[in-house]
Amino acid sequence: MTETHITPAHREAFNAPSSGDFSNFALFSCFVDGRPSAAIVAAEQTGAEYVMSPLFVAVTPDMVLTDHDGRRA
Repeated sequence: MTETHITPAHREAFNAPSSGDFSNFALFSCFVDGRPSAAIVAAEQTGAEYVMSPLFVAVTPDMVLTDHDGRRA
C-alpha cells in the first residue's frame, strides 16, 4: 500500500472550487514562513467579519516538494 498524507478533508477542499456547489472562494495574499505567497481560501461571513479558511497555499521559491522516499517532485 502506498503511503499518503492526502486526507478526505484535502480531497473535499480540492474538489470544492470546481464542483459548482460553492461560490465563497477567494485568492488571498498572505505570507508563508514570513515570505510572500497566496492562498486559496473559503470566505465565510460571521456577523460583520469574514473568516478566511485556507485550503491551499501557492508554491513559493524555497518550497521543496518530495515524495515519501525523499525524491524531489
